Amino acid sequence: MPELPEVEVTRQSFADRIAGATIRAVRSGKPLRWPLGIDPEKLVGRTVRQVRRRGKWLLIDMDEGVLLMHLGMSGSLGFASRHGAAGTHDHFDLVTTRGTLRLNDPRRFGAVVYAPREDSPEGAKMLGRLGVEPLSDHFDVTNFHVALKKRNAAIKQVLLAGDIVVGVGNIYASEALFLAGIRPTLAASRISRPRAEKLRQAIRDVLTRAVEQGGSTLRDFSNARGESGYFQLEAMVYDRAGQPCRVCGTPVKAIRQGQRATYYCPRCQKS
Repeated sequence: MPELPEVEVTRQSFADRIAGATIRAVRSGKPLRWPLGIDPEKLVGRTVRQVRRRGKWLLIDMDEGVLLMHLGMSGSLGFASRHGAAGTHDHFDLVTTRGTLRLNDPRRFGAVVYAPREDSPEGAKMLGRLGVEPLSDHFDVTNFHVALKKRNAAIKQVLLAGDIVVGVGNIYASEALFLAGIRPTLAASRISRPRAEKLRQAIRDVLTRAVEQGGSTLRDFSNARGESGYFQLEAMVYDRAGQPCRVCGTPVKAIRQGQRATYYCPRCQKS
């Protein structure tokens, strides 16, 4: 599943190229997770102002309204001056004067939803429960620690929930917890303020490095230019079960938490 770094890398790969473009046509294929919410013809003639990111959502601001785009579990965006005919898994084309933005999504868990405004009921339905952005100045240790103290669930699960801090998906939660020296099964409420600060910084560091590496390509992720990511090559624990820890040499362990694989070093992450 594309996580925050992959979504941010995707945004960076086409945001400047589509800004200022006028929409010429909209093509919809098979239904996605939610309906578009507007007659596609009503988007024709509108101008793309900018592309932002909120958690794992891309927000395409137009001179009137905003398109909310989610890559789901297997989606990817491509932006090119010319695409071939839409394939079986190409479910949405935004044709503009600067090129066509195409959503390819084999599993169709992605979404393209129109909202009059980000804070409208349509926008709030998708974005209203998202936590603070981890790479923003609003992600401070005081509020983070207070929120963790209210949760008795395992810290890995709390991070994945996304309502305290958004966008820390499965790969990067495992990596951040390793960097902070915190075992993924530890109850969030038991984390002290100093350890919360260490985890906060670890989350920021891991996500920043992942964006710099172009995200992670575990199967078929690529940005809107068709480029793969390489963060997985430097992962400390993720997908390294049985291999020696890069710090202490202890074999990395894998467990299941909420139907997701979790990786950690039993020596470096004692508690």
